[in-house]
Amino acid sequence: MKILLVYPRYPDTFWSFRHALKFLSKKASFPPLGLLTVAAMLPAGWEKKLVDLNVCALNDEDIEWADYVFLSSMVVQKTSAGEVIERCRNLNTSVVAGGPLFTTGYEEFEGVDHFVLGEAEVTLPPFLADLAKGQPRHIYSSDERPDISQTPAPLWSLINMKHYSAMSLQYSRGCPFDCEFCDITLLNGHEPRTKSRQQMVDELEALYRRGWRGSLFIVDDNFIGNRRKLKTETLPAMIQWSRQKKYPFVFFTEASINLADDEELMDLMAEAGFNRVFVGIETPNEESLVECNKQQNRNRDLAAAVKLIQNHGFEVQGGFILGFDSDPASIFNKQIHFIQKTGIVTAMVGLLNAPNGTKLYKRLKKENRLIRDMSGDNTDFSINFVPKMQYETLVAGYKHVLDTIYSPRHYYERVVTFLKEYRPRKTAGISQLRFNHITGFIKSMWFLGIWNKGRRYYWRLLISTLLKRPRHFPLSISLSVSGFHFRRVAEGYNRAVLALRHQGANKALPL
Repeated sequence: MKILLVYPRYPDTFWSFRHALKFLSKKASFPPLGLLTVAAMLPAGWEKKLVDLNVCALNDEDIEWADYVFLSSMVVQKTSAGEVIERCRNLNTSVVAGGPLFTTGYEEFEGVDHFVLGEAEVTLPPFLADLAKGQPRHIYSSDERPDISQTPAPLWSLINMKHYSAMSLQYSRGCPFDCEFCDITLLNGHEPRTKSRQQMVDELEALYRRGWRGSLFIVDDNFIGNRRKLKTETLPAMIQWSRQKKYPFVFFTEASINLADDEELMDLMAEAGFNRVFVGIETPNEESLVECNKQQNRNRDLAAAVKLIQNHGFEVQGGFILGFDSDPASIFNKQIHFIQKTGIVTAMVGLLNAPNGTKLYKRLKKENRLIRDMSGDNTDFSINFVPKMQYETLVAGYKHVLDTIYSPRHYYERVVTFLKEYRPRKTAGISQLRFNHITGFIKSMWFLGIWNKGRRYYWRLLISTLLKRPRHFPLSISLSVSGFHFRRVAEGYNRAVLALRHQGANKALPL
């Protein structure tokens, strides 16, 4: 059996980092971890190829070679996924589809022969059994939450690691919280299910033996969902392995704000080699936190929590949302003030959207406020429901937030604020430098220091960092490059909105 695994292309979003990747001569941020794991679940004797459309083109010859095309997709990749399905249909190659996009909305897609929905550990085996008998069904689904301690390691041999700026590893699935707008619990449940201590060491070792060095994203829904196991088993094992290998990886992950409540946990993560964490802060408005059931963020000084995490050696990347029913007219300036005050350099601010099947989706459907399905990119000025705030006011305020926080002055000010609070346990040494880091620095001087309109802020940051915080100099370069990407994406969104307004299509914007 010949299997072609295809990963659709991401649009140009804040999290694609497409403009920043050019500085490092990389093609994509992360590999398609889900497809690589599914590949490892397929019979060893089958021939397997993987095409990541974020890295290379998909040729008709690839599709014609395959007996089946396995397709996995996030919601934001919907357009590209549809194009792949259409091409396979035209070339008479059967398609097997799974992943978050299809699990929550498979009814929208024609041309897919077999849907393997939910978690592959449960639904893939019966599909393979039926396929062996020549009687595969159209849909395989289950709400069962499998024990991922039996999940095989990804089949890394299918990709060229040199194309990616970071590798990925999954430790757990599920989140103990119940935010109204989030589809994580819908997809993976409330109870965090974790891999074993030995699994983690084995997967780290597999990446190490394949020659990977550098950033490694622990892609969990909430890395600290099971804090006891982290502190007693997982992190001690990671620390021991990292010490033995002389810290070949720099880890980053996603966690809830209550990480700030556990100094022991932060110390262990820092000792293991973590230096970044994405936190869903959402909003400084307490009433909006109540509305969306963001219990872990309520009744606390969010700014102080961010500072504490930074002081323990982590760059805090933040997620923020506009468009809650409880948002006051002042929310836009409040968001800007909070982001600037806390020095959250990478601040992803998006409009609220209701993913299919979430509690928010069901509430808005009951209130007859849903307009359409979400795009999956909550930073593209689209919204899939009728907000309480006037839509034009919301879009104008959102545009003001993006224009402000990603203007060169405000962005570089945040970098300085962050570096004042940042207390890393470890900093990159000469041995961790790669050739692409050096070329990236040279490119940054050319594009950001000479041709970019924010060049004076760029040079001011570099000189100030060299004089006052020289060990943070590589980080200041990296953040400068990321800012270039964020500005380019924000400018692209702004051009799209202005074009629609110029055409007199204001009322069509939400659609």
